Amino acid sequence: MKVVLVGAGSREFGPASIRDLLLSDPLCENGLDIVLMDLDASDLPRMKGYAEAVAGRLGRSPRLSVTTRLADALPGADAVVMAIELDRYFYWAQDFHIPRTFGFPQIYGENGGPGGLFHALRNMGPCVDVARAMERHCPDAWLLNYTNPLTKLCEAQSRLTDVRVVGLCHGVFHGIEQMARILDVPTGQLDARASGINHFTWFESVRDRETGENLYPRLKKREREAHLLHDWDEIALSRILFRVFGRFPSPGANHIGEYLGWAQEFLGSSVVQFCYDPVEGAPWETGEVPTWIYNLADHPTDMPAFPGGPVPRMKPTREQRAAAAEARATRAEAESGNADGGSGRAHEGSGNDADGSGNDASPGNGSVSSVGLDFPGPLTPSGELAVPLLEGILCGVDTYLDAVNIPNQGHVPGLPDGSVVEVPARVDARGLHPRSMKRLPEGILSLLRTQTSIHQLLVDAFDTGSRATLLQALMLDPTTHSYRAAVNVINEMFRVQGDVLPEMEW
Repeated sequence: MKVVLVGAGSREFGPASIRDLLLSDPLCENGLDIVLMDLDASDLPRMKGYAEAVAGRLGRSPRLSVTTRLADALPGADAVVMAIELDRYFYWAQDFHIPRTFGFPQIYGENGGPGGLFHALRNMGPCVDVARAMERHCPDAWLLNYTNPLTKLCEAQSRLTDVRVVGLCHGVFHGIEQMARILDVPTGQLDARASGINHFTWFESVRDRETGENLYPRLKKREREAHLLHDWDEIALSRILFRVFGRFPSPGANHIGEYLGWAQEFLGSSVVQFCYDPVEGAPWETGEVPTWIYNLADHPTDMPAFPGGPVPRMKPTREQRAAAAEARATRAEAESGNADGGSGRAHEGSGNDADGSGNDASPGNGSVSSVGLDFPGPLTPSGELAVPLLEGILCGVDTYLDAVNIPNQGHVPGLPDGSVVEVPARVDARGLHPRSMKRLPEGILSLLRTQTSIHQLLVDAFDTGSRATLLQALMLDPTTHSYRAAVNVINEMFRVQGDVLPEMEW
């Protein structure tokens, strides 16, 4: 049973995927062959050593190999799992700020707006290359993709090749966590099903897992009662959308906001993400990447005047968030004397576990950063969905998956067939069985249809090398306010990033 990890040199995706594979009894019992593939060979020996250490600690005996060539990695593969990115934060700062210099209300800069289009174009060539190599060397293998912008890239892979591609992302779990906090119930108590597109899904149903009770009426009541400033930078936008459209969205404001033209009035971090003084030069001119602030949860702007060195990221770890939430709850209880029997604790804590890759393309977020690769560290599953999916299709384990990204075949009524959508699914020895969802309200469908049209035009632009078609995609984007700005931002992005973008002409 051969699984190829493309992008295995990543210090997040590589170790987390290795752990997940080696923790799987069904996969290991069927003779697991893991190939670690990355174009950059520098970290592959350490990753192999890490895999050997994990295998030794677990008493596993997989076959392990490393390579920098797809042609060597892919023959005989049953599945390929990929997560790739080029100099992530350096280009991300450009994707975020360059559109804003032309007046675009760019949010986050990962999946939507002009920044999302160019992020997609940088990754689209390599992603399609992997799929085309699979057509030659392992045409029956499954391709599981974590790479962002997930929907755009999976659409390119599914439309331009014949490979079976499934996009995976943990974003839906954040929406479930947010609803659980508002309802003041354990996350595991909720049975919630969502559909839409990646980073822009909407919950069709929210039920009590034990009783089957429809919890949407209670959620609406509790949301109205909760203070509007609660966890503002994470869910204020979601709450407004919930009030307007009647469905709770997922995963959180900075992801959802990329698909809207008015989101920044509900997102404080849109002002400080990659914050810099333009008098001192833009990041793409100086080569220095400003501090990346994910959101304003736990007050990342409380920065020491002299932190003692560069601060490339400002995002609390899971442990720091939990400790901060507990501390806030303790303070609130002490201040109120718990006189009202409920000190506000029900709605405290961020609980957000996205790392900005969304995945997003980084399974096991934060779980490797504190341990050296020479040691296995904590051997716990990442919570990502690749291994449960593989256990189903390769080993026959019947499993429910909260979210898969696949070409629409009536699974989301009202969205075009062939467009990549996100829905729940079951997986077993017979394959992947996406769930057919109910039709979403027309207002939500209208928001989603705009994005599916943008995705189609983007793939066409990439396939034909046409900036004119790319302009069509950008003119449809809700953040676009000016024809001249759209043309100018396209030309500027190609000027700045031309060495890492596909060749495209007007």
